[in-house]
Amino acid sequence: MSTDAGNFPPFGLPLTPPRPRVVAEWLSTRDRDRWPAAPPGDGRPVMLIPGFLAGDQSLTRMAVWLRTGGYVLARSGIRWNVNCMEPLVEAVEARLERVVSAAGRPALLVGQSRGGSIARAVAVLRPDLVDTVVTLGSPLLDQLAVRPRTLPSIIGVGLLGTVGVPGLFSWSCLAGECCARSADAVRAPFPSSVRFLSVYSRSDEVVRWEACLDPFAEHVEVDASHIGMGMSRQVWSAVADKLA
Repeated sequence: MSTDAGNFPPFGLPLTPPRPRVVAEWLSTRDRDRWPAAPPGDGRPVMLIPGFLAGDQSLTRMAVWLRTGGYVLARSGIRWNVNCMEPLVEAVEARLERVVSAAGRPALLVGQSRGGSIARAVAVLRPDLVDTVVTLGSPLLDQLAVRPRTLPSIIGVGLLGTVGVPGLFSWSCLAGECCARSADAVRAPFPSSVRFLSVYSRSDEVVRWEACLDPFAEHVEVDASHIGMGMSRQVWSAVADKLA
């Protein structure tokens, strides 16, 4: 994983030019001397799971920040989060099992948007591997609770997957036909042994914020854009405060 926190990640960016708020959020953590103190990791592993249409590099800066607190970074292995939920959950679970086995301690999972739903599913299925889950703008109550302008990209990927393009989710996935185990885990009661924070913004331009209010989570409200949550100083400070 690159440690150059000054580079704007090539994945997870909007298809249109970034809005001023996203630019401001990127600038808020561009300089390391302006970073808030990271929560203490004490050698625990942390895995960051990117959102829809994004890869691991989209959360590089936040990952580097967490490493300054003593966390040991582990990649989710997701290059482009467009696959069916079940194989993604299985792959993350397998990677996490190896990381936790090596560290001898359960992990912190941070998931942005769809990545947060994956993190929640993994924690439900394997609570022995997870210490804390933090979701950033994740539509946990309804995976399709998004703003109208976001729907075309979801529909487009779903159509391509349905006609057989490999590595893309299909409509059967959205209906739960091929991903029933993972879909059930996203909705299932959350294990009491795992801490759960859901960070949301009422001004989220992609996800309807009400869908982030999982009843099993501690809700953390911020004023941030959906795209910029992973690089917003305000979000980092809120997460650090809760995990401290």
